[in-house]
Amino acid sequence: MAPNDSAGTNDTAPHGTTGTVAGRRKAVRYIVPVAVAGVAAATIGLVPALASSGDPDLPEITAQELIEKIAASDAQQLSGTVKISTDLGIPSAGGLAGSFIPDGAGDKGSASADPQAKLTELASGTHTLRVAADGPDKQRVSILDDASEYSLIHNGDQVWAYDSKSNAVYHAKEKAPAGTERGGHPVPDGVPTTPKAFAEQALKAADGTTSVKVEGTAQVAGRDAYRLVIKPEQSGSTIGSITVAVDAKTGVPLKFTLLPSSGGKAAVDAGFTSVGFGKPDASLFSFTPPKGAEVTEADSAGNREKAREAEKAEGGLGALKGMNAIGEGVNTIGKGWNTIAEIKTPGGTGIPSKASGDVPAEAQQFLDSFGDKVTGTFGSGTVFKTRLVNALMTDDGRVYVGAVTKDALVKAADNAG
Repeated sequence: MAPNDSAGTNDTAPHGTTGTVAGRRKAVRYIVPVAVAGVAAATIGLVPALASSGDPDLPEITAQELIEKIAASDAQQLSGTVKISTDLGIPSAGGLAGSFIPDGAGDKGSASADPQAKLTELASGTHTLRVAADGPDKQRVSILDDASEYSLIHNGDQVWAYDSKSNAVYHAKEKAPAGTERGGHPVPDGVPTTPKAFAEQALKAADGTTSVKVEGTAQVAGRDAYRLVIKPEQSGSTIGSITVAVDAKTGVPLKFTLLPSSGGKAAVDAGFTSVGFGKPDASLFSFTPPKGAEVTEADSAGNREKAREAEKAEGGLGALKGMNAIGEGVNTIGKGWNTIAEIKTPGGTGIPSKASGDVPAEAQQFLDSFGDKVTGTFGSGTVFKTRLVNALMTDDGRVYVGAVTKDALVKAADNAG
């Protein structure tokens, strides 16, 4: 019988769940670490796959039991193919990237395999990836193009990236935090240490702002799965629902679909088109730079100098640098899905004006097409919109950002004075 079981009054939100599992080795296993350098969220953390016809007949399960199953999963070996489609509603910024990334590192013709530039491509369009993992110390992600391949390989303390199109190699040596065994994660105080405790905390983390239900079953990449559906119960969120297909046997998430509250196609729909949980071939995690390849060392003096230059460079949007701040200068407004971050930008300045000449032409075109002018008791400003995350930058240098509507941002700015 296909389950249609509600969590009742127990609720959770993705941000609450993610916050509780960060740094805890047992909970980290449920996403099966496959990527490095921040790719996990774009691959296995968002491991949706294409569902085939014919929903399987599985025993009924509650939302809490399914979350416990996810938390208890110890699958650390897998290999397969992932398809990711992302439509965040961000205007094309092809020329913009070259304006803000030093030395044209973001250009497709650049002989650089730096993951920071390459992996931004996953934020839009449709991509096919091959993934493999063998425990916390060995992962590989390959982005496949029509005539080329970009691979990111983590093996022990070595991280390699290779772009076959430009024959460029990037190499970094990973340093584990002091006092942490490789592959291990310290357990912060207050983090639940059993699957049941994790599930109970996750289901009440959102303080009544979220509905969590098991709604039916699906077959994903040839495997039977339960559908865990998470929906905001607050108005004003740009997120309509999140559906995660969870492997009925292993508890590994196999499918993730995020629908915006504005309707239309999924903002994020990625997943396994094929997957296996056997031990991958060890050769997948070995890498030797091909003959004639240009190798960039992450810790080289020249690379460090470029990083310092990039840090200093404001690229015409210096006021936005404050959006990366954590702690001082950042306040939160609201709760749950409607949480808004209020950021005071350095120097209290707003968006650079066209007349100042500080904005590259490509960037100005992007700003003009991307922003909506708004006014309120707070004064005036510009709202930058996507299908999920919106940001209001006031003319006096404050930023309000969250997965909320434009009206919610204006209201927050008005109430903040």
